[in-house]
Amino acid sequence: MFGSTTVRRRLQLGVVGALGAAVLSVTLTSPANASPPNIPSKSTAQSELNALTIGSEGSMSGYSRDLFPHWITISGSCNTRETVLKRDGSNVLVDGSCYATSGSWYSPYDGATWHSPADVDIDHVVPLAEAWRSGANSWTTSKRQSFANDLTNPQLIAVTDNVNQAKGDQDPSTWQPPRTSYRCTYSKMWIHSKYRWGLKLQSAEESALQSMLNTCSS
Repeated sequence: MFGSTTVRRRLQLGVVGALGAAVLSVTLTSPANASPPNIPSKSTAQSELNALTIGSEGSMSGYSRDLFPHWITISGSCNTRETVLKRDGSNVLVDGSCYATSGSWYSPYDGATWHSPADVDIDHVVPLAEAWRSGANSWTTSKRQSFANDLTNPQLIAVTDNVNQAKGDQDPSTWQPPRTSYRCTYSKMWIHSKYRWGLKLQSAEESALQSMLNTCSS
């Protein structure tokens, strides 16, 4: 989600641009439309949806993004955001501190392609605040950190920053990707993340997910 980290990255990217050729860069090639890992099939997602607990939405009392520490170091000087930018981008250039300086990113939420990392956010498919309302309020900080930096499941994805900001902390009953052809995939990612982390659903959320899942061919 958008926050102080993105602002700081933009400032850092401006410094990198000013330094120009003085900055050490390397090229990292990955698919232009990389997908988060472990997106389930339609049948698996359906089974997972059927297994999830339906309940009323919890309170936001006590919530803070600081209770979900991110972004954390993943490898060397690369943190979670930078790792996803490299995974989901094409011809990504990074400086010696692993900050992405250029590349190409296709946002499956809206079908836009961006050539500046400043235009790209890393979306938590299940927003942190939504997770809090769905059961994460009782987790340890360590578990919330693991959730907020989950690279094993389809929980993080590089998308257009304005689209991510418009989504905010909404669930699928009130927000779905504007690119309708991606809603099948989005529902499978959302379902699997909630299933993997043992988070509950609201009734309206379940109905929206089922409707999206019904559009999947496989």
